Amino acid sequence: MTISIIVHGGAKTISEDKVEANNAGCLAAVEAGWKVLKNGGTAPEAVEAAVRVLEGDPTFNTSMGAVLNDQGEVELDAAIMEGANFGWGGVAAVKGIPHPISVARKIMDKKPMLLVSYGAEHFAKDHGIEMCPSKELIAKEQREEWEQEKEVTDRPNTVGCVALDSQGVLAAGTSTGGIMNQHQCRVGDSAVIGSGLFADNKYGACSTTGDGESIIPVVLAKTAIDFLAGDKHPDKAAQMAIETLKSKVTGEAGCILIDPQGRVGWAHNSSDMACAYMTDSHEKPAVFTKKTSGSGRL
Repeated sequence: MTISIIVHGGAKTISEDKVEANNAGCLAAVEAGWKVLKNGGTAPEAVEAAVRVLEGDPTFNTSMGAVLNDQGEVELDAAIMEGANFGWGGVAAVKGIPHPISVARKIMDKKPMLLVSYGAEHFAKDHGIEMCPSKELIAKEQREEWEQEKEVTDRPNTVGCVALDSQGVLAAGTSTGGIMNQHQCRVGDSAVIGSGLFADNKYGACSTTGDGESIIPVVLAKTAIDFLAGDKHPDKAAQMAIETLKSKVTGEAGCILIDPQGRVGWAHNSSDMACAYMTDSHEKPAVFTKKTSGSGRL
């Protein structure tokens, strides 16, 4: 077993002028999570640290870079799960919370459940988690795109992280701003255990990204974990999961995986998918914006 971490910045098309920002954001996130793991921290702590970096980066479609719903608002979903005791927590359709992954983590630590809208917001306030006026999460670029009804082609959807710590505990987390002009209070896959994320110390952990309405019915995260059976490499399992989605529904998606040995894998059927990972066997993180033959296996 080796400690490992992998993050993604979303499966979608990344325009040439956004490549550098996606690489830098994913690198910063994986480094934040890796620091936690190297200092003896837990997998959930590492996942939360990494996702918080992505939430604070306007490059990505979550929190500070989230797209707007049909009311011109930012609504966020997030969830986290650990594979030792199947602990989990999630929030959906929340406003005014810059780091929904931290609310999900607090819920997991208190009592596993999925809280939505003002119920999740009250929970965050009651537990001293940072909040802000909802309008502070509306970025200028996203406001202009919404007002001009532009088709957003380079706004990757859903960020996520998977980590394995020194105690052999696996964890996965996701966070998203949903899709542009989505119906108010629409909930995608990101906060849904089994679809947007899953963790089981016996087999592996997974975080997904893409079209939620396609990911949910094929239970993509759990499907990817099931493919790890028989010591299959995470790269192979990830690709098999994406092929399964393609064979059953129409939509773009991606997933990242780590197995109990610390091996990393990822796959996507979108044009691009920002991704970075680090393990004990690497001197520095690997960063990509799409899966190619040169991406390598770990």
